[in-house]
Amino acid sequence: MTELAYVDSSCLVAVAFDEPGSADLRARLAAASDLLSSNLLEAELRATFVREEASGPEPFLIPITWVLPDRPLGPEIVRVLEAGYARGADVWHLATALYLADDPADLPFLTLDVRQRELARVLGFPTAV
Repeated sequence: MTELAYVDSSCLVAVAFDEPGSADLRARLAAASDLLSSNLLEAELRATFVREEASGPEPFLIPITWVLPDRPLGPEIVRVLEAGYARGADVWHLATALYLADDPADLPFLTLDVRQRELARVLGFPTAV
């Protein structure tokens, strides 16, 4: 096991549906000592499973440690949007990761979304998947 990592739903979708490159991603996720995410990931993953008419995503949700901020994420959201535009869900994941990280360089941000990964890099998160 290596480190903590923030994981976006795009990674779990890729692993769940065995998308190209998912074997390497599966290994990267398994190497993390703790996978952290916003509970928005659950809604995104469950919606994908319904769309794909697949059975429940529970095995992919079990290893996640949920980050439930105890305050509005306004400052973090502003910081993300100052780095560049992204869709609301992507902004929320990035803002949640900023909420966690005293120093973004200490928290890998795992995503397959190209724009989100670009913003994560601008914000200082390691982004290698």
